[in-house]
Amino acid sequence: MPTAASVANVPVISITASCLPEAWEKAVLAVWDRGYEIKTQYDKPDDPPSKDATVMIAVTDPFNEPRIHKNFPGGPEELEAYRQEVVGGIHDHWIDPAAGKWTYTYHERLFSYCPVADLRDSDAAKPFIAIDQIQYIIDSLARAGHTRRAQAITWMPTADPQTDDPPCLQRIWCRLLADDDGQWTLNMNTHWRSRDLYKAWFMNAYALTNLQQIIADGISAKRGEPVRVGRYVDISDSLHIYGSYLKEASVEIEKMRRTPFSERAWDSTHPAFEMMTLEAREKLAQDPDWFAKARG
Repeated sequence: MPTAASVANVPVISITASCLPEAWEKAVLAVWDRGYEIKTQYDKPDDPPSKDATVMIAVTDPFNEPRIHKNFPGGPEELEAYRQEVVGGIHDHWIDPAAGKWTYTYHERLFSYCPVADLRDSDAAKPFIAIDQIQYIIDSLARAGHTRRAQAITWMPTADPQTDDPPCLQRIWCRLLADDDGQWTLNMNTHWRSRDLYKAWFMNAYALTNLQQIIADGISAKRGEPVRVGRYVDISDSLHIYGSYLKEASVEIEKMRRTPFSERAWDSTHPAFEMMTLEAREKLAQDPDWFAKARG
């Protein structure tokens, strides 16, 4: 029998935070300090191993301010473009695996899920009709808030394992609860098989909690009573900081350790954030590909 010390186990980390930027910082520090080192399928020969762990992050109020981290890798324009990609489908037209382009977007998988046998074959049979899973969640919870079946999935076992970049997000699960005053609250969990913690987590969580708000509003409209956004729980089987940018991340981590959190967080109403977000919305309304073109 192997001893406890000889067993190789993936670290399991649990984090609770009151807002999104605090959650990101706590997760980055925890995986940096407690994650195990492992190579990935995307490494170049000279890349060091990534830091990796199984992590559950609970954000008690995802719309609590401050909602924006000033130093996440990206900016307000990229954040708005990604939000619209997830909840509005502005980049669904990029899906064309037969031409070597994207095999999916989260919007397409959540709002128009239609499994096929081969994503790269444009003539492959489509035996199922497309399903709007988000509308299904809204309808289910409007009928019975206590249902355990209000979920949406992304994975296509018929096709995704054969692709080079299958979806990281696997499942969304929602439930409606009433507090002592009868106020309805929408709780949401997201489940991820793999996740880039340093460069993707914050944008993922920002967009998915915006989707949580959209679902809450949809349920509210159908029930004819208010529904507020409740806690957001984010579960990743593999949450990692890639070895290729450990050096880059180390600079930000030193700031997290040595300076006050308030210096690195913005309210979503901060004038600079609002201005850059508004400009991005205007440009994306004219051309959904604007941000991608701007990045070259």
